[in-house]
Amino acid sequence: MDKAANLTGKMLIAMPGMRDPRFEHSVILICAHSDDGAMGLVVNRPLPDLDFSDLLAQLNIDASDDLIDLPVRFGGPVEPGRGFVLHRVPRDIQIADNQMRIGDDLAISTTRDFLVDYAHGRGPQPAVLALGYAGWGPGQLDSEILDNGWLTADRGDELIFGPDNTGKWRAALNSLGINPLMLSPDAGHA
Repeated sequence: MDKAANLTGKMLIAMPGMRDPRFEHSVILICAHSDDGAMGLVVNRPLPDLDFSDLLAQLNIDASDDLIDLPVRFGGPVEPGRGFVLHRVPRDIQIADNQMRIGDDLAISTTRDFLVDYAHGRGPQPAVLALGYAGWGPGQLDSEILDNGWLTADRGDELIFGPDNTGKWRAALNSLGINPLMLSPDAGHA
């Protein structure tokens, strides 16, 4: 894969003509992108019927009064029962084997230990919990971008960790200087 084409750490913004309703108006952080495919987490879809305390109870994890109440989001349609804690990590800190670094200062963690830490008031901040992920096979994401399914942008912490989930799609487009009302759902190639 051409180094310039690697989208790890970038944001995907669904175009108005997105054909897959699961991704309509989605903003996705790309966590990994290589010749083998891509993996990302939707950052603007809260799970309305599940909060962090409910999830801890389902997993039989006792919480203390110091609980850090992580926002719980729909990370994508692949493996919806699998959780990913997306969090800030200092650039100079070596991450553990059970974490994956995304760029210089973000990581995802998938172990129960992280949930226990947050249940007891510990854990890196800011952070969100995503259930499931978005996945693409080799070349699939690149093809969807060429077919006008996605725009790409630099990541922004407010897009990832901010509480205004309904405004993130518009904010992501605005970060590119794009008015959503001016976008066409039709692809065009010169």
